[in-house]
Amino acid sequence: MEIISLNFVPQCSVVTWSSNLAKKRLVPRRSNILLSRVKKSRLVIRNGSSDGYVVGENEDLGSIARRRESTSKVFIPGLPDESNGEIAAQISSSQFEWKPKLKVHYEKSGCANLDAPAVLFLPGFGVGSFHYEKQLTDLGRDYRVWAIDFLGQGLSLPTEDPTTIAEDTGSSEDKTAFWGFGDETEPWADQLVYSLDLWRDQVQYFVEEVIGEPVYIAGNSLGGYVALYFAATHPHLVKGVTLLNATPFWGFLPNPVRSPRLARLFPWSGTFPLPERVKKVTELVWQKISDPESIAEILKQVYRDHSTNVDKVFSRIVEVTQHPAAAASFASIMLAPGGKLSFSQALSRCKENNVQICLMYGREDPWVGPIWGKQIKREMPNAPYYEISPAGHCPHDEVPEVVNYLMRGWIKHLESDGSEALPLLDEAEEDWEQSRIGREIEFPREGWKKEVNLWFYGPKYSFWSGVGEAFRSTFIRAFRGKSA
Repeated sequence: MEIISLNFVPQCSVVTWSSNLAKKRLVPRRSNILLSRVKKSRLVIRNGSSDGYVVGENEDLGSIARRRESTSKVFIPGLPDESNGEIAAQISSSQFEWKPKLKVHYEKSGCANLDAPAVLFLPGFGVGSFHYEKQLTDLGRDYRVWAIDFLGQGLSLPTEDPTTIAEDTGSSEDKTAFWGFGDETEPWADQLVYSLDLWRDQVQYFVEEVIGEPVYIAGNSLGGYVALYFAATHPHLVKGVTLLNATPFWGFLPNPVRSPRLARLFPWSGTFPLPERVKKVTELVWQKISDPESIAEILKQVYRDHSTNVDKVFSRIVEVTQHPAAAASFASIMLAPGGKLSFSQALSRCKENNVQICLMYGREDPWVGPIWGKQIKREMPNAPYYEISPAGHCPHDEVPEVVNYLMRGWIKHLESDGSEALPLLDEAEEDWEQSRIGREIEFPREGWKKEVNLWFYGPKYSFWSGVGEAFRSTFIRAFRGKSA
């Protein structure tokens, strides 16, 4: 099939089809590319199961209407390709001192787009702002975009040891090798815990003092939880929330505000210095998970498409693990108490405050599968829910073309007060509220054409139908595995 290159198109080209041409629009009104000799229509591309064809100058809609029905495709732009003369947004790195000895690293792009909406990305566990490079270079062409590193992660690790070694104990090689393994806490690190509440407060300061206006906030995995938590407690600072395979659970110890009696049963909850038993366990665990082979294996798990180039992500993660504060920070994060609001409570608070939420989930995520996204959808039926396949735990990095396309459409929809249709929707979809809409998405990548499947779930889509689909999908994969 001959495919038209559409890198110059800021949105998507069209790809819906109906044999009843007189009664239905063929394409969303947001696609405004007109073709010669195709009146009252926009770019329509028809793709068959074994052949394909394009409406062009020598073929009208009537001739195509006489052909058999087939599956439709949506063609979207790829990432900026500088070899083709496309200009990517430039990324700049900065930092600010939020509290003494605690500096926050962040990256930004598109700051020259003065009147454009502000977009903030929050990273998952173990990564940082570098994980959003593909959003910064692409979405930064249209918006003002920021991505931050949570304290205790990425390049927001402390610049000094939060602990000191007592003189009477003497120095030891183990204590000097890892920051946070000392005997006494430095004053600036008193009660420091890398927790959900700390990160929520960090985001609040960043939005108020650095960005200076309400934002569209998006988060992957742990970042999704923090984004929802922040929106629940500061709805006036949020224009919309995008959850990218957001984890609905974090913090294994009880929060002292939510469960004071239970919290008293745990004398240590992520503060510095680490207790002796925690130090020993941390050393053993850290030796394993910080090993480059282990990191490579984890990336292999969370990325469904193993052709995705993760070399840069891999090298940045390895670099962070070599910081002397990384091991103790990891222990603090893993043993910090949960947030003052659970994920479910934060979701309910957002619903009460009418916070706009959009869900984008990789279908093949081995850690936070779509079932969790569909559960959120059940609580907030009007939240747009998109599912991408093949894609794993980090769809923004694995299929950034699709996530960026959805982000643009979602933001335009909210900025226009709903007059701009959501991605994949148009007036031709008369029953979209009660069904799911599936499309094949095609885009260019490094000189090749790549395809993924994308589903949109309407407001009245049944949660239990989604559960049934998940079980059927699991059964089919298991059956195919046995057959092989």
